[in-house]
Amino acid sequence: MTTDMKKASSEVLANADAVAMRMAELLIDAIETCPEQKARIALSGGSTPKRLFEILAQPDMAKKIDWSRVEIFYGDERHVPVTHDDSNHKMAQSLLLSKVSLPASQIHPMPTSSSAKEDAANYQSILQKSYGSDTLEPGRPLFDVVMLGLGTDGHTASLFPGEEVLDNDRDWVSISAPKTAPHDRLTLTYKAIQSSRLVVFLITGENKVTMLKRLKQADDTIPSGRIKSDGKILILSDRAAAGEG
Repeated sequence: MTTDMKKASSEVLANADAVAMRMAELLIDAIETCPEQKARIALSGGSTPKRLFEILAQPDMAKKIDWSRVEIFYGDERHVPVTHDDSNHKMAQSLLLSKVSLPASQIHPMPTSSSAKEDAANYQSILQKSYGSDTLEPGRPLFDVVMLGLGTDGHTASLFPGEEVLDNDRDWVSISAPKTAPHDRLTLTYKAIQSSRLVVFLITGENKVTMLKRLKQADDTIPSGRIKSDGKILILSDRAAAGEG
């Protein structure tokens, strides 16, 4: 059964650190219980994932994960070199991926060395190779976990308001060129995100109060409100974002 935002669950935690720790627990559980040989995880950027990566890199946490069973992907990426400070992959690589025993062949950054359109097509091919099919199959999700954030304009991944990608129901990966944010982007489409066992929103900070309310109301006039999953959707927020402190 498909889960939309109307059916999403939510948890309010004390602060951003607590949100990151809860996400770490969810990832550990998802990897342990993955029915396939490898768990495919789509990471996101932002301040809360940064703290998550720091937590998972700690030796006592890292040893709880069989990294040989993990494949890392990304929900979106700015179309900048991997050495750029705005690169989601650079942050994940420096804080986590370089510190754990994860084979390099199982880390899949979004390519950014060709045109954005070519790089989107290349990343879709990488996903299809990992999945073992060029088409998404009912009952066999592409991702075990997709991590998402929430922008103050209601965007998630790089699904920004008004962008053509919002209506792309063909591709798994597409491009986005938001006028309200720096850099062109590559992003998973709604179709790819939906093919998941678990989608988790990580939302922290008092500047997210208004949009978090709209997200929980399943407001489909904002891009994040249109997210679906073939599994479950969970919203993790801190008390500040929930307007509770």
